[in-house]
This record gives sequence, C-alpha cells and structure tokens, in this order.
Amino acid sequence: MPGVGASVITAALLVGGFSIASQPPLEAAPATLLAQTRSAGLSDTAAREAAERILEAVKQRDGKLRYSQFATALQKTSSPAMVQGSLDKWPQLESWTIESVRSGLSGNSSVEVELKNENGTRRGTLVINPEGQLVAQVFDFKDKKSTQVARAFMDAVTDGQFVTARSLLALDLQKEISPSALQNKWLKLQRSTGTFQKIDDVMEADHGSEGTLVLVETSFNRVTDNIFVILNSAHEITGVDFPIDSKVR
Repeated sequence: MPGVGASVITAALLVGGFSIASQPPLEAAPATLLAQTRSAGLSDTAAREAAERILEAVKQRDGKLRYSQFATALQKTSSPAMVQGSLDKWPQLESWTIESVRSGLSGNSSVEVELKNENGTRRGTLVINPEGQLVAQVFDFKDKKSTQVARAFMDAVTDGQFVTARSLLALDLQKEISPSALQNKWLKLQRSTGTFQKIDDVMEADHGSEGTLVLVETSFNRVTDNIFVILNSAHEITGVDFPIDSKVR
C-alpha cells in the first residue's frame, strides 16, 4: 500500500460533507503590527503564573476551578461536571516544569510544559489568552499508536467532551475549529446518519512519511459510517472527515 501522500490525504478529506484540516500559515505580519499585537498579550511572568494556576487546578482535580479558567469558546460546550468527569479519568498530575513562553500574533501566549504523572512524563503546550484563560492545549502522544489517539478523539466526541476532543487536534487545526464548531459538525452528521450507537472498529488504513490515515467504523441507528482521522508523525490530528458514503443497515 502506498504511503500517505498529498493525494491520499486530499481524497480522504473530500469524500464527505464535513471535513476539517489544517491550513497553511498566513504570511508574517509587518514588524510594527507584530510589536503592537504582542504588547496586548501577557508578559512572560504573567503567562507563567496563569499556567501555574491552570496546572494546579488539574493537580487538585478541581473541575469547577478548571472550568472557570476556560476561555468562553471552551465553556460553551462544557460544564464543571463534564470537566470533573475528564479530570477523574486522567492520571494524577504530580508536578510540572514550565520550559518556555512564546507570544503569538493574536496576543495569546504559548506555554511549553513538561508534566509528570503516575505514568511518567509528557510534554505539552498551553495556549493562554491575555485574560489568563485557557484557549487551547495539546500534548505529546508520540508514544501512543495512531489508532489509540484516533479512538480517544472519537470517544471524546461521542461522549460530548468536545474540549477534550479538540485538545487532540494539532494546534494549527485548533485555531480553525472551536469546540462549538466541532459539536455542531457532529450533531449535523447525526441528522443524516441517525443517533450514534457504537464504534465498531478502529484501523490504520494507510501510513507514510507524511502521516497516517485511520479509519473509524461507526454505527448509527440508520447507517454505518466510516470516519477518517489523519494524524501527523507526532500523532497529532491534522484532519477529520465524516464521509457521506455510508452503508444503510
């Protein structure tokens, strides 16, 4: 089977009515605009302090506090109870190290962290807005199989945990799709397929230097739908497609 090249990925993303995929970055802004935009963001110290508060809430497994630290876009598809449910499933966070802070054009700060939990260490990035709220997050899952990450994504989507599902997307893709948009796409799909029933199988359909294509066979009450998940070499999700070529049962 050929590796996952541009033609394979493009085909996978065009077969259905719902596709999300990361886009090329915009051209760099002029230096003056860059300076003005960054000045509206958090200072390095403030970004570190915000990250400390966010991670402390995770360590304490405090769903209400963690929910209050979400930006509005994240809160729209979540609740303190849903956040608590996610925290209760996570390995216990023991300690962390904040490694660096980078300022972005939007005024957001990207905070690189290393987390230590009962299962070992994992690197991650927290994206924090000028108000000190969490906008996005992504963690290093290179040690996981592509099928495991795709399954975790689909489990989160089908459980209504759209904030968690979005955290498995590459950061470039998270910039393009909010948890609310992801929720709307999932609900729109079910208007055609019927109510979600179960995930039948998760299999690697193609693999190459540019990425991995994972097929998630999913049963709804009217059809069986093949959902495609594309991951890069770091096992971050760079594309998701809900095809319309479904098998009626």
